Amino acid sequence: MRLLWPEFETVTPAVEEGEVAAPEGLVRIAHRKAERVRALRPEGIVIAADTGVFRNGKAYGKPRDLREAWGVLRALSGGWHSVFTGLVVAAPGATRETLVETRVEFKPLSDDEIRRYLAREAVLDKAGAYAIQGGAAPFVTRIEGEFFNVMGLPLATLYALLRDVGWQPPER
Repeated sequence: MRLLWPEFETVTPAVEEGEVAAPEGLVRIAHRKAERVRALRPEGIVIAADTGVFRNGKAYGKPRDLREAWGVLRALSGGWHSVFTGLVVAAPGATRETLVETRVEFKPLSDDEIRRYLAREAVLDKAGAYAIQGGAAPFVTRIEGEFFNVMGLPLATLYALLRDVGWQPPER
C-alpha cells in the first residue's frame, strides 16, 4: 500500500471468511469486509481484498497446520495454479469491484525441499501455504499476471480502481 499511498489506516474487520469453493466467493468476502469498515469510516476510501489459491478446480486456502501445508505444497508442486484476489474499493458515492487472476508455475518439489521450507517459513496465514516474496521464491518458474496479486494485493488493478472512484495520487 505504501507504494500507492504513504499514509493509510489498517482496519481488520470481524468477518467470517469460511471456505471458498470458487474464486467468485473471494469478491463476496471482500464486499463483506468493505461494508464492515465502511460503517466505521464512511468518509474515507475503503479497500478490501481476499485472496485464494486454486488448482484443477480445488481451493487451497490458509492451511490449518503444517501437515495440511505439506499437502498443499505437494499438490501445487510441478504445475500451474491460479492466485485470485477479490478486490473492492468503496468511496463515498462509488464502489468498484473486480476479481484478479495471476497464474503461477511451481517447479517439481522434493519432500526435502518442502520439509526445509516449512521449517523456516511461517505459512499458516498464507493462502496456498507459501509466500512468493519469501522462501518459496525459488519454487516459482513462471508467472503470468500481476506479481503483487500473489502477495495478496494487486497494486496495478487497485491503482486503476482508485483512480476510477476519483482518488488522486499524492504529489510527493
